[in-house]
Amino acid sequence: MEIAFTYLALSGILTVLLWTPYIVGRLFVWGLPTFLTGYPENFPKEEPETPLWMDRAKRAHLNMVETMPAFVAVVAAAGLLGDASIAESVGTWAKVFFFARVAHAIVYTLGIPGLRTPVYLISWAAILMIGAQVVL
Repeated sequence: MEIAFTYLALSGILTVLLWTPYIVGRLFVWGLPTFLTGYPENFPKEEPETPLWMDRAKRAHLNMVETMPAFVAVVAAAGLLGDASIAESVGTWAKVFFFARVAHAIVYTLGIPGLRTPVYLISWAAILMIGAQVVL
């Protein structure tokens, strides 16, 4: 289970870091004084226009935040309820999840057509496979 827990930790770190591109972009759009002192005047009613990549980066982060609870739950369940026979498989699927989520964030932020849903589905399948290892 060590590999699974390592990729669980890495996924947590990824979740925390995925907001960085959006926030750095906001710094440039709003300017340093506004960024440091609060929000632009009339925010959010009159938010300064942001580049599309920033909006996609924000949504990629939110998608990861929404997905993490399920990933945490199945890895924790595997650690608590599983035995040594599933450790390698769970570790492999945890690794698949992590790299699929890295790919998802890149593909989503860059707006690469046709890849966002497939890489998301790979991460989704990894969660289901880990869960299946525990309950079957």
